[in-house]
Amino acid sequence: MDANRMKLVLEDGTTMTGRCFGAPRAVSGEVVFNTGMTGYVETLTDPSYRGQILTLTYPLVGNYGVPAPRPAGSIEAPYEADRIQVQGLVVQSYVERYSHHAAVRSLGAWLASEGIPAITGIDTRTLTRRLREAGTMKGWLFPAEMDLERVKRSAEAVDMRDEVFRLVSPREPITYEGGPLKVMLIDAGAKDNIVRSLLERGVSVLRVPYHAHARIGELAATCDGVLIGNGPGDPKDLGQLVAAVRGLLATYNKPIFGICLGNQILALAAGGDTYKLPYGHRGVNQPVQDLLSRRCYVTSQNHGYAVRHESLPPEWEPWFININDGTNEGIRSRLRPFFSVQFHPEATPGPKDAGYLFDDFLRLCGAMKGPSDSRFTSAGAAAPHATSTGRS
Repeated sequence: MDANRMKLVLEDGTTMTGRCFGAPRAVSGEVVFNTGMTGYVETLTDPSYRGQILTLTYPLVGNYGVPAPRPAGSIEAPYEADRIQVQGLVVQSYVERYSHHAAVRSLGAWLASEGIPAITGIDTRTLTRRLREAGTMKGWLFPAEMDLERVKRSAEAVDMRDEVFRLVSPREPITYEGGPLKVMLIDAGAKDNIVRSLLERGVSVLRVPYHAHARIGELAATCDGVLIGNGPGDPKDLGQLVAAVRGLLATYNKPIFGICLGNQILALAAGGDTYKLPYGHRGVNQPVQDLLSRRCYVTSQNHGYAVRHESLPPEWEPWFININDGTNEGIRSRLRPFFSVQFHPEATPGPKDAGYLFDDFLRLCGAMKGPSDSRFTSAGAAAPHATSTGRS
């Protein structure tokens, strides 16, 4: 038997065989797919994928290689975390010989160096259709010579109820100095480009791990606004964080902005409900519409759960919807400066059309802080609901 052969087996019995180009080891996890044509470096390091086996639907993967590792402790692009986050990778055609001015290693070499298994030669179109028809499901990726029953007992997996959040969040609060305004980022797996997007706008960031929920009110009081970041898993497994944010909604008079998982956390804290999508939204071309301005945007997305529109209390309303399937893509308070989106305005990878949301959020933070922060104050920004109007 070819020592490089690998198998992908889904829990419904679907079996696919290909060749290994990463680490030859056995893993298990939810099998999901991403439709982006480029951006595999950013995608593979996105903490929202922790514990999942990722399928890339674009057929050619690896042709532009991977850049040098970033310095320890830095948040330099294009990486979104300090390590690869996926459990395993599935592609149709892996390209070993790369060509890019910034590349220093192949995708396969990078995966192998971090112990991540990967398989090529898979009919990803058939696999994606199967996941769309049956919904995302558990799978096992392993060397072909291994017995499936043994794999099911021994394959490495991530506990998606608790362990996954601890794996992707910092142990202690981290401060990044950037300017007079200070934003607290609640991190249950936030992408580094959220921090970079704030620093680029001249804002200091206090990055607080989700498990510091008991101190969230105290730490938020020292900041000019709160941003609840993205992350993996089911938001309902973060009950203590939801409760802490609920307490914040009752007492906090400064802006709160949520992104992706943050949209779901904010909805649950406000009294709404969330549910699991059949196969999620993962890609860089998801169209959304602002229900207030009626403008449409192409967005980067990576989520498997959504907010139920009808579950929102009267003082909250849907803000954005997904044009493809009508699911929720954002909510906002009718009375307070609290709002969130399900998509990723920080992009990486994907379009930056929604980056203005950071500017709107920071204008509110500056306006509500006081006249001394005129850099972030503009006409119309003083009213909390001004964030919903989008770009002029």
